[in-house]
Amino acid sequence: MPVALRAALEQAGHPLAAVRLTSLPDKGLAHDHVRLEGTGLLARVPKQSQMGLTAPDNLAYQQTCFARAAAGGATPQLHGVLPPSHDLPRGALLVEEIVGRPARLPEDLTALAQSLAALHGLPLPPAAARPPLRADADPLQALLDEVREQAGWWPQAGVHEEVTRCLEAELAVLAALCAQPERPEVTLVAFDAHPGNFIVRPDGLAVLVDLEKCRYSYPGLDLAHATLYTSTTWDIESRCELQADEVAGFYRQWAMGMEPSAARAASSWHLPLRAAMWLWSLTWCAKWRVLSRQAVRDGADGEDWSAQRSEDRLVSHVRERVDHYLDPDVVSKIRRGFDDLGEALSP
Repeated sequence: MPVALRAALEQAGHPLAAVRLTSLPDKGLAHDHVRLEGTGLLARVPKQSQMGLTAPDNLAYQQTCFARAAAGGATPQLHGVLPPSHDLPRGALLVEEIVGRPARLPEDLTALAQSLAALHGLPLPPAAARPPLRADADPLQALLDEVREQAGWWPQAGVHEEVTRCLEAELAVLAALCAQPERPEVTLVAFDAHPGNFIVRPDGLAVLVDLEKCRYSYPGLDLAHATLYTSTTWDIESRCELQADEVAGFYRQWAMGMEPSAARAASSWHLPLRAAMWLWSLTWCAKWRVLSRQAVRDGADGEDWSAQRSEDRLVSHVRERVDHYLDPDVVSKIRRGFDDLGEALSP
């Protein structure tokens, strides 16, 4: 990757084309990262588009994510864009390298809650100004549609019949929720706020470094993604199984960082959106189990979950986690945890 990045920098006549480049460990399924030594910058090089976009649109989408989130003060600054080229077919973003450590749970829950509140509290632009970021007319129905689409891979994923029954039951609950007229308030959300995507600076600020999937939707989805079992046990460096009272404390810390009216309006949606985000994660696991077996796709556009795009170590880790989350006992434990959290959140 450094060789290709250098060629792209040289082709663009970039002033940093001569700096030393160092590949960082392969930690994610969607990007490679290369440090531009001595500059404080990282090159964020897409492996694919998780949203199924063309290479130019994927780059523009991510550029907008960083630009929109910057005002919250808890995300990296964007410093440049390398367009798709022969050497970098998907292009790259040049972003601020955040110096710090992985999030530690539960001790960093307050910092995570504060950073998400800073993101969610940003002014909501008029509907016409929200594109190119995803801004569905009905984000709840759109989420149900997304989950159903991912569930299309379920029959090929070899999932236990007990887990299949759970999926069908949870889908019915989400569909019934969509049939009601009430909706939460919409804000800018990350939609990928699991703890492994935060770096905690020495001053204690938790910086959300992965912004490729921002959309205008419901903050409860980010709050769920930050604290669900399927998120807090995903990343090796931040792995932790949170207790219900710790998660409830996280939600309360987030509320303290929001306008009181916004916090009150969101409170009744915490549990329904937590279940919906888990359902999205569960169906993604089935989708990845199937698509990771496929060969690398030709071209630079769209999704490509092929295991061949990542190092064997990372793929083995993801496969182990996916198998774990689709285990019937784990599914049952997570569902019971919703009731426990409901009690912990009660006044």
